[in-house]
Amino acid sequence: MTLDIFIALAGFALVTVITPGPNNLMLMTSGANFGFRRSIPHMIGVGLGFPLMIVPVGLGVMQVFDMWPVSYTVLKVASVLYMLWLAWKIANAAPPKDAPDGAGTPLSFLQAAAFQWVNPKAWSMALGAITLYATGRDLAAILWVACTYVAMGCISTTSWTILGQQLRRLLNRPARLRIFNGAMALLLVASLVPVVLP
Repeated sequence: MTLDIFIALAGFALVTVITPGPNNLMLMTSGANFGFRRSIPHMIGVGLGFPLMIVPVGLGVMQVFDMWPVSYTVLKVASVLYMLWLAWKIANAAPPKDAPDGAGTPLSFLQAAAFQWVNPKAWSMALGAITLYATGRDLAAILWVACTYVAMGCISTTSWTILGQQLRRLLNRPARLRIFNGAMALLLVASLVPVVLP
């Protein structure tokens, strides 16, 4: 991979990971509700989960969808249902001090990593990155794309979680935090509009 193509890839990766989407809204919400330190497993799950998704997508998972077109519909329905469930959980999250024991925990590493497989934006990003920057689908090019997303993901996950943590100062009253969580849930649902509408 030449330097100019790598710079283009890095710019593409940064723009796609740092723009608002389900991962970033959930990281900001986690930062606001649980703080930076408790959100680290969630951050790492997003930061590594998406690049780890790129590798099998680039190596041929998309051929499965091409062979069985109905699988696109199944993936879309599963993604929408899961994200609606997450939006409901966010909207109904109790402030940490009001939550019963065992409730109100941020996403774990595995939950955040697994979420990438039902995140419509992640699928769009993976397909776009592979199509543009690993056109030959060779392992070296796919790994370049994945590693670039690891680096850019660090910037994005940290930024969105810190933004949420800073908002925590404004959300120091339960009523404000509930309004914030409701707004984040609505934005998460709104992010599904491009997926649902043709």
